[in-house]
Amino acid sequence: MSANRAIPAPKEDPTTKPFWDAARAGKFLIGLCKDTGKHFWYPRGCSPYTLSNNVELVEAKGTGTIYSFTVMRSKEPHAPAYVELDEGPRVFTNIVDCDLDALKIGQKVKVVFKPTEEGGAPVPMFTPA
Repeated sequence: MSANRAIPAPKEDPTTKPFWDAARAGKFLIGLCKDTGKHFWYPRGCSPYTLSNNVELVEAKGTGTIYSFTVMRSKEPHAPAYVELDEGPRVFTNIVDCDLDALKIGQKVKVVFKPTEEGGAPVPMFTPA
Protein backbone atom coordinates (compact mmCIF):
# COMPACT_ATOMS: atom_id res chain seq x y z
CA MET A 1 0.00 0.00 0.00
CA SER A 2 1.29 3.39 -0.88
CA ALA A 3 2.59 5.40 2.05
CA ASN A 4 0.58 8.32 0.65
CA ARG A 5 -2.75 6.51 0.51
CA ALA A 6 -5.08 8.17 2.99
CA ILE A 7 -7.07 5.88 5.27
CA PRO A 8 -10.39 7.36 6.40
CA ALA A 9 -10.99 7.41 10.14
CA PRO A 10 -13.39 4.66 11.24
CA LYS A 11 -16.82 5.68 12.43
CA GLU A 12 -17.09 4.72 16.07
CA ASP A 13 -20.27 4.08 18.01
CA PRO A 14 -20.92 2.55 21.45
CA THR A 15 -20.92 -0.99 20.02
CA THR A 16 -17.56 -0.63 18.21
CA LYS A 17 -15.78 1.57 20.77
CA PRO A 18 -14.14 -1.37 22.66
CA PHE A 19 -12.65 -2.66 19.39
CA TRP A 20 -11.23 0.75 18.42
CA ASP A 21 -9.98 1.43 21.95
CA ALA A 22 -8.08 -1.87 21.80
CA ALA A 23 -6.68 -0.93 18.37
CA ARG A 24 -5.37 2.31 19.88
CA ALA A 25 -3.57 0.13 22.45
CA GLY A 26 -2.12 -2.10 19.71
CA LYS A 27 -4.47 -5.02 20.39
CA PHE A 28 -6.42 -6.86 17.68
CA LEU A 29 -9.76 -8.14 18.96
CA ILE A 30 -12.09 -10.69 17.40
CA GLY A 31 -15.40 -12.12 18.54
CA LEU A 32 -15.82 -15.35 20.46
CA CYS A 33 -19.13 -17.23 20.64
CA LYS A 34 -19.21 -18.55 24.19
CA ASP A 35 -21.87 -21.12 23.26
CA THR A 36 -19.79 -22.82 20.54
CA GLY A 37 -16.24 -21.73 21.38
CA LYS A 38 -15.80 -20.48 17.79
CA HIS A 39 -14.14 -17.19 16.89
CA PHE A 40 -15.72 -14.84 14.37
CA TRP A 41 -15.07 -11.70 12.42
CA TYR A 42 -16.27 -8.96 12.49
CA PRO A 43 -16.73 -8.43 16.24
CA ARG A 44 -20.36 -7.81 17.12
CA GLY A 45 -22.82 -8.36 19.94
CA CYS A 46 -24.53 -11.37 18.38
CA SER A 47 -23.01 -14.73 17.47
CA PRO A 48 -23.19 -15.55 13.74
CA TYR A 49 -23.40 -19.23 14.77
CA THR A 50 -26.22 -19.19 17.33
CA LEU A 51 -27.65 -15.64 17.13
CA SER A 52 -27.10 -15.53 20.89
CA ASN A 53 -25.64 -12.48 22.63
CA ASN A 54 -23.42 -14.81 24.68
CA VAL A 55 -20.29 -13.40 23.03
CA GLU A 56 -17.16 -11.58 24.07
CA LEU A 57 -14.25 -9.76 22.49
CA VAL A 58 -10.95 -11.59 22.84
CA GLU A 59 -7.45 -10.66 21.79
CA ALA A 60 -6.34 -12.51 18.68
CA LYS A 61 -2.76 -13.63 18.05
CA GLY A 62 -2.70 -11.21 15.12
CA THR A 63 -1.25 -13.79 12.75
CA GLY A 64 -2.61 -15.72 9.81
CA THR A 65 -2.15 -16.62 6.16
CA ILE A 66 -3.17 -14.95 2.92
CA TYR A 67 -6.26 -16.80 1.69
CA SER A 68 -6.82 -14.65 -1.40
CA PHE A 69 -5.59 -11.30 -2.72
CA THR A 70 -5.29 -9.04 -5.71
CA VAL A 71 -3.02 -6.14 -6.52
CA MET A 72 -4.78 -2.96 -7.57
CA ARG A 73 -2.47 -1.24 -10.04
CA SER A 74 -3.88 2.24 -9.62
CA LYS A 75 -2.22 5.59 -8.97
CA GLU A 76 -1.49 4.28 -5.48
CA PRO A 77 -1.09 0.48 -5.83
CA HIS A 78 -2.45 -1.60 -2.97
CA ALA A 79 -3.35 -5.21 -2.19
CA PRO A 80 -6.83 -5.99 -0.84
CA ALA A 81 -6.92 -9.49 0.60
CA TYR A 82 -8.67 -12.07 2.70
CA VAL A 83 -6.47 -13.23 5.56
CA GLU A 84 -7.37 -16.40 7.40
CA LEU A 85 -6.52 -15.79 11.03
CA ASP A 86 -4.84 -18.53 13.05
CA GLU A 87 -8.05 -18.61 15.11
CA GLY A 88 -10.09 -19.47 11.99
CA PRO A 89 -12.10 -16.46 10.76
CA ARG A 90 -11.27 -14.73 7.49
CA VAL A 91 -10.74 -10.97 7.54
CA PHE A 92 -11.06 -8.67 4.52
CA THR A 93 -8.09 -6.32 4.80
CA ASN A 94 -5.08 -4.86 3.00
CA ILE A 95 -1.57 -6.27 2.80
CA VAL A 96 0.89 -3.43 3.41
CA ASP A 97 4.59 -2.55 3.84
CA CYS A 98 5.88 -5.08 1.32
CA ASP A 99 6.73 -5.79 -2.30
CA LEU A 100 3.26 -6.35 -3.76
CA ASP A 101 4.71 -8.50 -6.56
CA ALA A 102 6.14 -10.94 -4.01
CA LEU A 103 2.82 -11.78 -2.29
CA LYS A 104 1.59 -15.38 -2.42
CA ILE A 105 -1.50 -17.26 -1.33
CA GLY A 106 -0.63 -19.19 1.84
CA GLN A 107 1.99 -16.63 2.89
CA LYS A 108 2.22 -15.97 6.64
CA VAL A 109 1.23 -12.46 7.75
CA LYS A 110 0.90 -10.48 10.97
CA VAL A 111 -1.25 -7.55 12.00
CA VAL A 112 -0.02 -3.96 11.90
CA PHE A 113 -2.00 -0.87 12.81
CA LYS A 114 -2.10 1.99 10.30
CA PRO A 115 -2.93 5.57 11.29
CA THR A 116 -6.06 7.15 9.88
CA GLU A 117 -7.09 10.64 8.87
CA GLU A 118 -8.16 13.22 11.43
CA GLY A 119 -6.63 11.35 14.36
CA GLY A 120 -9.07 8.46 14.17
CA ALA A 121 -8.37 5.04 15.60
CA PRO A 122 -5.69 3.04 13.76
CA VAL A 123 -6.94 0.37 11.37
CA PRO A 124 -5.63 -3.20 11.50
CA MET A 125 -3.99 -4.40 8.29
CA PHE A 126 -1.47 -7.14 7.62
CA THR A 127 2.15 -7.40 6.51
CA PRO A 128 4.32 -10.43 5.71
CA ALA A 129 5.51 -12.15 8.90
